[in-house]
Amino acid sequence: MCCKTNRRFLLLYASQKGQAKAIAEEIYHQAKDSGLEADLHCISESDKYNLNSEKDPVVIVTSTTGTGEPPDTAVKFVKEINDKSLPSDHFSHLRYGLLGLGDSEYTFFCNGGKIIDKRFQELGAQRFYEVGLADDAVGLELVVDPWIAGLWPALHQEFASRKKERNYTEQPPSLCADAVCNSCINSRVERLKLEVSGVNNDLLAKAVTKSELPLQGSQPSLFHSVPPLSQLALNVPALPPEYLEVHFQESSEQDPSLCCVSESSVFQVPVIKAVQLTRDDAIKRTLLLELDISKTTFSYQPGDAFNVICPNYTSEVEELLHILGLSEKKDYFVCLKVKAGTKKRGAAVPLYIPEKSTVKFILTWCLEIRAVLKKAFLRSLVEYTTDAGEKRRLQELCSKQGSSDYNAFIRDVGVCLLDLLHAFPACKPPLSLLLEHLPKLQARPYSAASSSLFQSGKMSFIFNVLEFPTHLGELRRGVCTGWLLQLVSPILQSSTKAEELLIPKISISSRPANIFHLPEDPSIPFIMVGPGTGIAPFIGFLQHRQKLQEDHKDWTFGETWLFFGCRHQVKDYLFQEELRCFAESGTLTHLKVSFSRDAPAAGEAATPKYVQDNLRLYCKEVSRILLQEKGYFYVCGDAKNMAKDVNDALIDILTSERGVDKLEALKMLALLREEKRYLQDIWA
Repeated sequence: MCCKTNRRFLLLYASQKGQAKAIAEEIYHQAKDSGLEADLHCISESDKYNLNSEKDPVVIVTSTTGTGEPPDTAVKFVKEINDKSLPSDHFSHLRYGLLGLGDSEYTFFCNGGKIIDKRFQELGAQRFYEVGLADDAVGLELVVDPWIAGLWPALHQEFASRKKERNYTEQPPSLCADAVCNSCINSRVERLKLEVSGVNNDLLAKAVTKSELPLQGSQPSLFHSVPPLSQLALNVPALPPEYLEVHFQESSEQDPSLCCVSESSVFQVPVIKAVQLTRDDAIKRTLLLELDISKTTFSYQPGDAFNVICPNYTSEVEELLHILGLSEKKDYFVCLKVKAGTKKRGAAVPLYIPEKSTVKFILTWCLEIRAVLKKAFLRSLVEYTTDAGEKRRLQELCSKQGSSDYNAFIRDVGVCLLDLLHAFPACKPPLSLLLEHLPKLQARPYSAASSSLFQSGKMSFIFNVLEFPTHLGELRRGVCTGWLLQLVSPILQSSTKAEELLIPKISISSRPANIFHLPEDPSIPFIMVGPGTGIAPFIGFLQHRQKLQEDHKDWTFGETWLFFGCRHQVKDYLFQEELRCFAESGTLTHLKVSFSRDAPAAGEAATPKYVQDNLRLYCKEVSRILLQEKGYFYVCGDAKNMAKDVNDALIDILTSERGVDKLEALKMLALLREEKRYLQDIWA
């Protein structure tokens, strides 16, 4: 007979946008079913736990932000454990398991978790369970679900081992007293470890391919499944506890200020210039906007990024209000409070919902209504549809058996709430459910494409107007870029200067300080790699450098190299005239441009197609600047392809020019990063 008693473990999470927190909360809720007790805390809440004296197992769930940094909530924690004065046995009393979240489209995949794991190992801590590395590029749940499933036997085994070591008299939790049960537990632990390991490797590629279900007269879709999935018994996740209570109150007062929904000071600034940088027949439409910041305290350096605070599309908000039956209440105030008796631990009213917000304001400025639906949300929506077929399909999509369908019909095609409600017309969730499951509407970051030293009181930035197909094949524009285009269309279309009253304004805020800045010593040479809109910060660099050269004739300035790339010279060569002027003035000493879609003229030799091709062409100069002259190397742009290709090109350059193998080249690049001379500003 098995005897169940609670066993405590410390559960810490480090979250940037709420993903790690949600997973940690799921672990917390599942722990009770396994006869365990999770003591859950954000890793920043150091007053509520103490690793120096912790005796119980520790489980950590952490995300990664930026280009490989721990989330903001873990910055202080990482700084403390990186204290060089700590002895090598500082954490020798700790036994831990760690789940890292990341995106393999970035160079430093899951680096937030890897940093903590590496330091724990250096300080003597030991793992009781293998590290899990979940990849958002293919679906976090592919690693998260089996990792959590394997956590429970691993924890029970840990407690059983502790009992044996300490000669406890009581029975271990969920374990039989006989050796056969212990043997079964050991076997299950090993099997689940293999499953997690497999998911992290070969099986992962197979799991994310489109469902290979046998077809019987029809194809599976978002709202329709086929055998065998439609005939299987399903493992459906537990229903997430509801925790918010919503009341509506009539009012004629105005909505709160946008400052209430921002994490930092917000500045409302006019857009004084809008220019289309690409030709109308270019594949992507690129705009430059110039902002007047002269009447604010907002400041920036070349290389800095800033946030644009944007709303959801008015048409989508209105459509959502109509579907949810809230059109008549769109101007009502929403009064929120935590439900009495809710089972959700640490339940609280979201801090990003200001007091005295109307329904329309919340859906417009507070919630990411375009967010891809998570499985927990799908599970909750099951309870709010009256149609049996819809219930079944929602259960399939959030089930273990339906993971392939979830990836194919929701995750990979970016299905949002509005898409789902169109596909499942009987589904009518309450506003409270949206507030519980939809994430905060995030401000969108952009790099400054100017220097305040060059043009005082102004800041420019550029962006592509994003367009992508929905699950039905229709084109949809990006939340922020589509809104900006709509906002400045009168300026773009007008041949005369807009009247003062017609000048649009946008709200911006500063982003945390970064290191993507020019070398402090102007004599240090540097290389810039930025295809497409990745050129933005380098325009600021060059403007700044030109102004310094004009003001300080006696200074020594190092070489400046720019490797720029676009598709067509005549269609999307951004800042062509400005770059020519920088080159003629000597501000830019070497300009290397590649055009990926232009064929060489008759009789001409083929030219490099991409920035990485040009880098290889000038391998001797790149090697000299980085290794002999201690120069800087900057990369800005797409993480998925370009940043990886540039990194590969650097490895090739180092192996060929320095006569080293790939491993040694990787070490040399790691040193450049450590010295903050290889800097990236990249995005997915």
